[in-house]
Amino acid sequence: MKEYIVKHIDSNLLKVEGNEMNQIWEKANVTSDFTYPWEEVEAPKTSFRALWDDNYFYFRYDVEDENVLTYVDKDHKMEVVHSDRVEIFIRQDEKLDPYYCLEMDARGRVLDYVTKFYRDYDYEWEWPKSNNLSVKASENKTGYVVEGAISLSSLKELGLFKNNQLEAGLYRGYCMNLPVGDGEADLRWISWVDPKSENPDFHIPSSFGKLKFEK
Repeated sequence: MKEYIVKHIDSNLLKVEGNEMNQIWEKANVTSDFTYPWEEVEAPKTSFRALWDDNYFYFRYDVEDENVLTYVDKDHKMEVVHSDRVEIFIRQDEKLDPYYCLEMDARGRVLDYVTKFYRDYDYEWEWPKSNNLSVKASENKTGYVVEGAISLSSLKELGLFKNNQLEAGLYRGYCMNLPVGDGEADLRWISWVDPKSENPDFHIPSSFGKLKFEK
């Protein structure tokens, strides 16, 4: 299973802002190993980095995108599915029963939901509130940035943080065209792990890797 090492920092050093990079992020490992698993062309660059302290798991995506597309109608969280976005899925185990999904766009909107294999979505579900999840984002000259913090207590409560690691999938939805009328957005799919599936699909066990938390 593909692995990423999450480095530890002292508490209260990192504030989620979602814009210019705090120098503390220089301590993090950076992976830009994101590809189009289902296409024979090079994907636009996506970089991911993560840190943790005794209370929170922090993550940051830096996305290169010449034309950031964000669908806004009623500003509902479901509009994220029609927009450029980055994603993190976190599972309890390979049975995917359940797993938890965060899809985040360049406005900092979060589509949070719980699901079970196969594609049994509950979009009414929300990440446990009260300072357990913070996401901020912004556009820039080269694309957009998404930063987030998830409390370790909520990850433990959901049965996700075990043995100082998370089993997670890291993805990106690259929007080519916004929906017209009642149609859907035109999206291409980018992933950290190649699921080796015939068709584009993140909602399968083989799309997950492992985030290992080290001090």
